[in-house]
Amino acid sequence: MSVPQQKPVPDAFDAERAARALVLARETLQIEADALLTLKARLSDSHSNTAACFAQAVCLLLNCTGRVVVSGIGKSGHIARKIAATLASTGTSAMFVHPAEAAHGDLGMVSQHDVFVAISNSGETAELMAIVPSIKRMGATLVAMTGDDASSLALLATVHLNVSVDKEACPLNLAPTASTTAALALGDALAVALLDARGFLPEDFARSHPGGALGRRLLTHVRDVMRSGGGIPAVLVTASLSDTLAEMTSKGMAMTAVVDESFRPIGVFTDGDLRRLIEHVQDFTRLTVADVMHRDPRTIGPDQLAVDAVQLMEELRINQLLVADTTGKLVGALHIHDLTRAKVI
Repeated sequence: MSVPQQKPVPDAFDAERAARALVLARETLQIEADALLTLKARLSDSHSNTAACFAQAVCLLLNCTGRVVVSGIGKSGHIARKIAATLASTGTSAMFVHPAEAAHGDLGMVSQHDVFVAISNSGETAELMAIVPSIKRMGATLVAMTGDDASSLALLATVHLNVSVDKEACPLNLAPTASTTAALALGDALAVALLDARGFLPEDFARSHPGGALGRRLLTHVRDVMRSGGGIPAVLVTASLSDTLAEMTSKGMAMTAVVDESFRPIGVFTDGDLRRLIEHVQDFTRLTVADVMHRDPRTIGPDQLAVDAVQLMEELRINQLLVADTTGKLVGALHIHDLTRAKVI
C-alpha cells in the first residue's frame, strides 16, 4: 500500500512568500474587521430588525428560569462552546449541548424552562434541524443565530439574530472565518449586555474564577494568609532589647510587634531599626524595646482583602504589617512573602 507523498515544507520563507503571507494576513484582518463593523452598524440602527431582535434576545435570556443551552456543530460548535462558557462565567446559567449527541439522548438535558440558542451560518444544519421540532414541542424558547433571515432555522425561531457577512476571509470563500468571528462577537455582546443587566460585579466574577489571578485578588482575605497564634512576633513593651532580638530571630519575620498587657500593638521594631541603631549605640544592655520602637504602627483588619494589605505596604514602603481586630487586639502579622506565596501579588 503506497503512502501519499507530502509536499515538502520550506525551511524558511523567501521574500516573496513572506510578502504574500503578510498581504493575506492584512486582508484577513480587514475582512473580519469589516464584518464586525457591518454587524455593529445593523445594531446601531434602533429601527432595524437586528437591533430589535437583539434586545428581545437579551430579554429572553435575562428572564430565563432554566438554563441557556447553546448548540452548534463544526466551527459553529466551537463558537457555541465559547459563548456558553462566557455566559456561564458572567452570571448566566448556561451550557453547551452537541446537536448530534442531543439527537441520541442528550436532549434530555433541555427543559421547557430553557432558552435554546442554535448557531448555524447557513441556518440549514441537518443535525440542528433534526432536534428543533423536539425543542419546540417541549416548550423551550428557540433563539437562532444564522447568516440567513430566510433559512429554516431562522423561520422556526422565536428570535433570529442575523450574523451574515459579505464574504469569508478564506481566499476560497469556503472556510468559516469572518462568519464565525461575527457569531462569536455577537455572543460576547449578549454576555456583556446580560452581565450589565444583572448588575454583575467583579466579586461575582471572582466567585466563578477561584483559580485565577482575579479570583485570588478578590476572594483572599488577610485572615487567609496572615501568621497567627504562636507565629506572631510580639513582645511586651517592658521587654529588653535582647529579648526583642530573640523574638525577632525565632519568628523569622524581620520584625516584632510591641504590645501592651491587653495584647494591643503600641509599637513595632524591625531589622532596619536595628541596623540604624547599631550605627549610633554601642551598649544595648540598658535599652528596652520601648526606647527604640516606632510607636502607633499601622495595622489592617483580618477581614480586609489581602490585596488591600499589598496596597498599604506599597504606600508605606514596608514589607511587614500587623493585623488587629475591631477591638484593637493583635491577631496576626503579614510579611510580603506571605502574600507572594498566596499569589496575591
